[in-house]
Amino acid sequence: MGTAPVSTETRQAPRPSAGQATLSGTGTLLRFMVRRDRIRTTAWVLGVAVAAFYFANAIQLIAETEEELRALTTMFADPVGRMMTGPGFGMEDPTHAAFFSSGYVLYLYILIALMSVFTVVRHTRVEEQTGRAELIRANVVGRHATLTATLILTLVANLLAALLMWAAALAGGFAAEGSALVATGGLAVGLFFSAAAAVSSQLSESSRGASGMAGGLIGLAFLIRMGGDAAEIGGSTLSWFSPLAWSQQTAPYVEDRWWPLLLPAGFAVVLLALGYWLSTQRDVGASLLPTRLGRATARPRLGTPLGLASHTLKGSLRGWGIALLLTGLMFGSFAQTMVDAAGDLPAEMAQIFAGEDMMLGYLAYMALFMSVFIAAAGVSALQQLRGEENRSRAEYAMSAPVGRTTWLGVHLTVLVAGVLVILALVGAGMGVGAMASLEEDGGQYFGELFLAAVMQTPAVLAVVGIVTALFGWFPKIAGAVGWVFVGFGGVMSTFGQLLDLPDAILSLNLFGHLAEYPVEDIAWTPVLVLTGIGVVGVLLGLLGWKRREINRV
Repeated sequence: MGTAPVSTETRQAPRPSAGQATLSGTGTLLRFMVRRDRIRTTAWVLGVAVAAFYFANAIQLIAETEEELRALTTMFADPVGRMMTGPGFGMEDPTHAAFFSSGYVLYLYILIALMSVFTVVRHTRVEEQTGRAELIRANVVGRHATLTATLILTLVANLLAALLMWAAALAGGFAAEGSALVATGGLAVGLFFSAAAAVSSQLSESSRGASGMAGGLIGLAFLIRMGGDAAEIGGSTLSWFSPLAWSQQTAPYVEDRWWPLLLPAGFAVVLLALGYWLSTQRDVGASLLPTRLGRATARPRLGTPLGLASHTLKGSLRGWGIALLLTGLMFGSFAQTMVDAAGDLPAEMAQIFAGEDMMLGYLAYMALFMSVFIAAAGVSALQQLRGEENRSRAEYAMSAPVGRTTWLGVHLTVLVAGVLVILALVGAGMGVGAMASLEEDGGQYFGELFLAAVMQTPAVLAVVGIVTALFGWFPKIAGAVGWVFVGFGGVMSTFGQLLDLPDAILSLNLFGHLAEYPVEDIAWTPVLVLTGIGVVGVLLGLLGWKRREINRV
């Protein structure tokens, strides 16, 4: 009997396509990211939702009648008001919905933009910087898997935030289409800045640089929008060059136009494609922008603790200083605009710009507003110290004859000195801007503006002290708490009085206790109390740092 021939061929599994290969492991990475960010991302989304619910309902309690609402919204039709809030659609015939859209939605969009930037940089550039990305790539993980999983996570977070914003607007009794437009505008802002962060993560070798690029874009968009929206109601041509202004140009509850959202959506697609392509043009851990080569021999000062601390922090503080100096110049240059509009401003504006002299009140408020950002520079520098610890560079430094207290003490010395210099630069910048813009007696305001900025030092030191104390004892939450203080201070300093909040809540704003010089005389009691909080916080931080383990999570 014959036997059947035996086939020598073996069946091979189909080979994955190129697209499948580059995305291998995306689902697994996404699950890891969700687990890792389950608290952080949830806090961001709920924070946006709570703010939206409060803004949507508070205005209806503050201004119950049409007359009260009209009196309150007059300031948003004013150039200075539009500079801080938006183009002012619907303010000539105000409704609660239009007030919500024109007065508060911009700041919800900024929160969403920050959430998107931090999430993308955290799961891309930070992973490469710490070396974890290279370990993950050693497994069956496609080249684009990490970026894709990150973008999916960010998209889901933005969708949830947008849905909760929509629910908040509906809960306020606002029109469905306008509410959907507000929510979709927030989603569009989040997608645009997620894509921008995906690009910046390819350009910079450090997470700080990547966040700085994307965060700088948010700041630039805000400044461009300020100039464009202040020029005329509805925004000028300049407004259309700001990504933050595109969603506001949809004019929710007034014109309800959807087409401006094509701009952030279109640019997001372009930036995403660019981010994916740039990721293929570099090695893991490398950047496309070349890092500056160091000196062949180190300067002698790097052999000292103070010199090393200065070298570590000077880049971050210098970047903040330049950005805030330019912002101070711009704010000062609006002084003449304030003078021209002072006669038409409502009495309610005095709740923000203290005193009868609206121009001086505006400049005092700007000093207060800028101090919030200077405190942000301090928090950012303290987070950088945490990074030095996590990357073991602090441990290497202390392997030399450098004590723990000395290491942290010299870094805090450089940080506080840098913050003081930035405060002085901001005051000088606002003074120069006011001198250049005012048609009469501009020179007399330089000294007052300089002192107004310097007088914000205690509030900034108090924030630095609190974050330092947490750095010493509870380092894992120090940065987050610091940003909460900064964000809360910014919102309360701008909207606290208008939102008719209880005094107990307003008192939590560290920036709201100081007198608004030069409108008000200097009150020394809050100066001493806030300075004391800063000093005690620093001492507690030094004590905690001396007692706890290094690299403690």
